[in-house]
Amino acid sequence: MEEQKELTLLETWRGIAYSAEMSKKESDRFWANYFTLEQGIYEKILSNPDEVVKGTVKELAEKYGVELLIMVGFLDGINESLKEENPIDTMTQDTVVNLGYDKELLYKNMVEAKASWLYELKQWDSLIDEARRKELYKEQKASHTVVKGNKVGRNDPCPCGSGKKYKFCCGR
Repeated sequence: MEEQKELTLLETWRGIAYSAEMSKKESDRFWANYFTLEQGIYEKILSNPDEVVKGTVKELAEKYGVELLIMVGFLDGINESLKEENPIDTMTQDTVVNLGYDKELLYKNMVEAKASWLYELKQWDSLIDEARRKELYKEQKASHTVVKGNKVGRNDPCPCGSGKKYKFCCGR
């Protein structure tokens, strides 16, 4: 008889959050609820930026008044923005995690995720001035912009430096 592998908290969270069995309506409701809870956690964390929040996954869920799996989803989302990433792939409810985030990286990752309800929070006003936030926003948006070089015309000098027309040199 095959032994069934027990799912990690992260696998359980992702299984629920991205379930193919959920209807569009159920999925929309699930994510709307999650985003509301996530926003509440970020409001608290950003309001007190000098406090490095640390504790077990279970303690943080209790501290922010959310279910354990909601906290797992939150930790999954913020992990790449932390100064020191948490072991989210293997964590249990008793794993000690931290929420010491890099302000600018967190802001850019929120922009990347198109999470306007997070990067537009009023708490950012006291963390990063408006001009810098605009710069970070533009940097993040520009990071996906492909810039093509000038196209070489048939009769232009060849870019290899031979002195010949492109059509008689590298353009063959």
